[in-house]
Amino acid sequence: MESLYHQTNKQIHEVQSLMGRLENTDRQSVHLLENDLQVRIDQIFSHLERLEILASKEPPNRRQNAKLRVDQLKYDVQHLQTALRNFQHRRYSRESQDREREELMSRTFTTNDADTSIPIDETLQLNSNLNNAHRGMDDLLGSGSSILTGLRDQRGTLKGTHKKMLDVANMLGLSNTVMRLIEKRATQDKFIMIGGMLLTCVVMFLVVKYLG
Repeated sequence: MESLYHQTNKQIHEVQSLMGRLENTDRQSVHLLENDLQVRIDQIFSHLERLEILASKEPPNRRQNAKLRVDQLKYDVQHLQTALRNFQHRRYSRESQDREREELMSRTFTTNDADTSIPIDETLQLNSNLNNAHRGMDDLLGSGSSILTGLRDQRGTLKGTHKKMLDVANMLGLSNTVMRLIEKRATQDKFIMIGGMLLTCVVMFLVVKYLG
């Protein structure tokens, strides 16, 4: 298990390093880098499944610690996956904007007399404003969706980690007072997470209502 753990941890650090190169990669090569990162992330998830099986077979005195280490790796790679998806969403939005700009610049407008120039300019400005608002909404909704997905993933990870910490605490013979403090902190974290999700939903609703 130790060999696979260190190999997986090394792969996570390699992905983190490659993620830093995404913003500086040219348009022709960024697709290849994204595909390489996704392949590496998928391989890490496959290793984590194997590590979970191996951790469950560890001796009782080492099992909890092994599972906590695997959960930490899983938490790290989930963040990397979310970051990659966010970058891809931003890139798709930029490419869509560039295509629309090129189409607008290459479009030929003809007028029959001078009176038609003003309405055309106003129509173009209105269309541009509507497109900008539409893209802004897509970006906001995409970011909101990514945030909610990240929060759900973190909630699941924290919930599992909390349970295992309680198991470890029982094994170490911690007092009931300390156990209650841990449970109280977990409840507070849950309310903070729910409040953050509700606030995000309210902001998204207000933006859709007033900018839609």
